[in-house]
Amino acid sequence: MSADTPHTKLNEEKAREQLIDLAAEFYDQFEHGDIPEMTLPTRTKSNIVFDEEAGVWVYGDRTSTRSANSVRGARKLLKAVYAVEFLAQQLDEDRSSTLRELYYLSESWDSEEAQFTSQDESNQLIEDLEIVSGVTREDFHMRPEESGAKVMGPLRIREQTRRGDRDIHCQEDVGQGGYQIPNNPDTIEFLDNDAEFVLCVETGGMRDRLVENGFDVDYDSIVVHLGGQPARATRRLTKRLHDELDLPVVVFCDGDPWSYRIYGSVAYGSIKSAHLSEYLATPEARYVGIRPQDIVDYDLPTDPLADSDVNALESELEDPRFKTDFWEEQIELQLDIGKKAEQQALAAQGLDFVTDTYLPERLGDMGVL
Repeated sequence: MSADTPHTKLNEEKAREQLIDLAAEFYDQFEHGDIPEMTLPTRTKSNIVFDEEAGVWVYGDRTSTRSANSVRGARKLLKAVYAVEFLAQQLDEDRSSTLRELYYLSESWDSEEAQFTSQDESNQLIEDLEIVSGVTREDFHMRPEESGAKVMGPLRIREQTRRGDRDIHCQEDVGQGGYQIPNNPDTIEFLDNDAEFVLCVETGGMRDRLVENGFDVDYDSIVVHLGGQPARATRRLTKRLHDELDLPVVVFCDGDPWSYRIYGSVAYGSIKSAHLSEYLATPEARYVGIRPQDIVDYDLPTDPLADSDVNALESELEDPRFKTDFWEEQIELQLDIGKKAEQQALAAQGLDFVTDTYLPERLGDMGVL
């Protein structure tokens, strides 16, 4: 038996009800002689709009319809029905599975037409079911593969596991690797903390440097390793640390267009998960660096921008997430100097430069320290 909180149990019950309701809707369409269909928001950049009240980017009003009036559409709905049946049974049995396992599980379904041709297809179907049901895949008991993201800092939590509750201090009770973020961070209870802010760090190398240098101890910071493009669990935990503990969130990435998008996904959400922006995004998160201006000010070691980098930067100038004076100025500067730099480039000034000088001065200027 799992050790779920009443809140997560309620979500799981809602998830099962919504899945059954979706199946019943298909049945009703058949019974009334209607062609079965499922309507979803169009998941493109052109259908992303800014929600002024929530402060995040969400899907707009444009929709697309999955209909059984074509062979291709009928196959998609058939796969959805098989997936709904599997997920409802999984919840009944209080089991869980990974997205990868779902892809392979379809091989055992009695209709070959219902089997997935790729994991991308099964992943997208789960996202579709999230959208039409209004609940998250975590409440379906669907897990991604382990992201490996970790937390280190002055935070005491209670983690619910199948072996009972476990109280953990994310400095005192963990090794140098830190506390690994679980698939569903809503099963974590925050007990106590002495933190002043949350520092989200893109790369494992920089995260290790900060921990080795004692940055989390010296500045009472919770260091969250993003692990590249952050997993949903990482973004959800970051949002909870901000919303529930009232901690400022700052993001520290490489100085290239792909890393700016990592910041964008933390702060404003992404096209892929725009239906969950209010659940995952932290619009108050601020960008520490690396900034193009840092390349100039600190004479950092750099690499030249590739054509793909230039194209990405130009695209970001049109991206609503980066429509601010700060980002337009920094992106224009980067295009002008034609260079990019990694976080670890700060080591050219010494291994302690990032923790003794760069971050304290930057965070001080930002009013975080």
